[in-house]
Amino acid sequence: MDDLIPALQTPTAPAGTGRVRSGMPVSRVDGRAKVTGSARYAAEIHAPGLCHGVVVSGMIAKGRITHIDPSDALAVPGVIDVLTHRHRPPLAGDDEEYKDSTAPDGAPFRPLYNDRILYSGQPVALVLAETFEAARYAASLVTVDYEAEAHATDLLAGLNDAHDASETTNESKGDADAVFARAPVKVDAQYYNEVEHHNPMELFASTVVYGDDGHLTIYDKTQGSQNCHEYICGALQLPPERVTVRNPYVGGAFGSGLRPQYQLPLATMAALHLKRSVRVVLTRQQMFFFGHRPEVWQRVKLAANPDGQLQAIVHEARQETSSFEDYTEEVVNWSGQLYACENIRLGHKLVARDRPTPVDMRAPGATHGVHALEVAMDELSYALGMDPLALRLKNYAERNPLDGKPYSSKELRACYERGAERFGWSRRPPQPRSMQEGAELVGYGMASAIWEAFVKEAEARAVLHADGRLVVSSAASDIGTGTYTVMTMIAAEAMGLPMEQVTFQLGDSNLPKAPTEGGSSHVNSVGSAIFGACDHLKRELWEYAREQEKSAFAQASFEDVEFGDGQLRLRGGATVAIADLLRAKGKDHIEATYQLSPPKDKQEQYARLVHAAVFCEVRVNEALGIARVTRVVDAVAAGRIISAKTAASQVSGGVIWGISQALHEATYTDHDLGRFMNHNYAEYHVPVCADIHDIEVIFVDEEDRIVSAQLGTKGVGEIGILGVAAAVSNAIYHATGKRIRSTPITPDKLLLGDRDLPVPNAPGGA
Repeated sequence: MDDLIPALQTPTAPAGTGRVRSGMPVSRVDGRAKVTGSARYAAEIHAPGLCHGVVVSGMIAKGRITHIDPSDALAVPGVIDVLTHRHRPPLAGDDEEYKDSTAPDGAPFRPLYNDRILYSGQPVALVLAETFEAARYAASLVTVDYEAEAHATDLLAGLNDAHDASETTNESKGDADAVFARAPVKVDAQYYNEVEHHNPMELFASTVVYGDDGHLTIYDKTQGSQNCHEYICGALQLPPERVTVRNPYVGGAFGSGLRPQYQLPLATMAALHLKRSVRVVLTRQQMFFFGHRPEVWQRVKLAANPDGQLQAIVHEARQETSSFEDYTEEVVNWSGQLYACENIRLGHKLVARDRPTPVDMRAPGATHGVHALEVAMDELSYALGMDPLALRLKNYAERNPLDGKPYSSKELRACYERGAERFGWSRRPPQPRSMQEGAELVGYGMASAIWEAFVKEAEARAVLHADGRLVVSSAASDIGTGTYTVMTMIAAEAMGLPMEQVTFQLGDSNLPKAPTEGGSSHVNSVGSAIFGACDHLKRELWEYAREQEKSAFAQASFEDVEFGDGQLRLRGGATVAIADLLRAKGKDHIEATYQLSPPKDKQEQYARLVHAAVFCEVRVNEALGIARVTRVVDAVAAGRIISAKTAASQVSGGVIWGISQALHEATYTDHDLGRFMNHNYAEYHVPVCADIHDIEVIFVDEEDRIVSAQLGTKGVGEIGILGVAAAVSNAIYHATGKRIRSTPITPDKLLLGDRDLPVPNAPGGA
């Protein structure tokens, strides 16, 4: 059967790429495979005797299953079986066996475990058939009876039921409340963000190939093959050597694939039950029953002197979580890291609702937290009669405000300067409603952006062949961010090879250990491990050169040599071909493995952050309540940029998502049913081409050897979305004089005004 299972797919760079340097605008090495269709995704893997599974989703928000009748489904020709909580392979009974590396505190959801219903849309059965069509039809015939219980899905109705968030710190400095009370200029406002849902183009799917020897090769839509491997072995009590998880191509994820989703254990259970290969693909509607950014209520209080110097910052949040897990995002902590202030109080609580556990969604926590802070800063600028950019520069932090740590690097001031100049911020009149073209009011807005620079443990292997080919591997993931390309560039530059001679392998749990791709950390982590593996190879080749008889390299230090064009050479002197060095040693290849272990003690002495400044132009037709974002300039300081083309693409894609957050995206709940209602592409609004206009990305020169000693990088995946929704909101206020503090800013709010928000009864007013 092995010859019927696709080998690990490893795209290589097209010929003619030439010598690689950081910052080059290199096209994606996996681009051809994707546009020609040769890239195979989780639902496109074929195996003999493949069985198809379709999930039956529950219809109540809370309660229990009293009866399931699969008889009509089983009568459909081609139907093999129907798995339920009463009829399935054994599952582990300990919560810890289900906890993957990204699981929050609590009891992870276990599909088909018992009769309990925890949220609407929960999987209650899996229909298995010879064809997808038979399984889909039969799934509609499964009858499920329930005993419903009272449910709670409304965050705003439960603000007083909040409990402390276990995974976030409610930090403070000074006496923010007392200073705020007596401050001469202050802002006190509430902000609200609706639920948003992941909508990647690739549906969540798992294809489990059941081998002749019982080995399971699982192709899964995931951001971490090894994370899913650990999870499935624990949940189904399988020996690790019996399972391989692969994800060579992922059609978008940005957090939705950090945790294993429920189709993975369902497909694996079915394969074990039938002893044959099984595929389970979720529908678009079913993808709305997991994978959402949590609903959040926030209150921000800012106090300042008349000259604009901040005196107090209070930022509090109430965030939705599920009834069975405490999922926590870092919503408020950014307000303690962005502006110089001596009095800061941060507070974050959770409200348990009968919904699926939220998941990370691009820049989790910061997307909402930065929005509230930056709109509040804009409000403060008007209260002071001060330019919004001047206010931010007045309070520019040279050290991290809460703990006094120095920044590992910080070029936010340069972001402000370059972004403002390119945008033409100096031409902005201060008064709202002062610019108009035709039927549209025109407004300018800006915001700061901030994200943490992560680096995690990672391992990479590099194999250099005598013919000059370099194969580098790590169990990394490419969720569409350009991992294939950037890792190929790092290896090619390190070894002085053209990109077409380098192959990077990822997406297989058997490869060297890599973290789950998330938090904009893959380049810092996996990229640094690749650099380290290549460095080991170079040092071995240097030793070979020194050992040669009458070698010109005999007295050369490693710093005296360089690599390029398949050669090792003394700087400005003798050269020797790498192929000749290997031949002289009787080797057809050499290899090295490098384990990256970040120096945590050193890193924790610094605040490690990515920064950006976003400038935005909007046009608003008040008669129709329609706002258009017509121009965005995003100036970013994200450390050393490896691939300028893919990095700019990441940031511009983030800007589009930020515009979507500001004007389009929201999932609405019928609280009587406890169910998400607009669970389709027709009613869940995202931008289309007509909604997106000019976007310009500027990368400010920066290098950070604290975050990444090997590369100087920081990461660009998250920073692109941050600050955009606030800049749009602030521009709308400048255009119209109407302050909208909730997202999305839909036509009804522009016509009728923003919604009123409750204030919870708690110390400090929040």
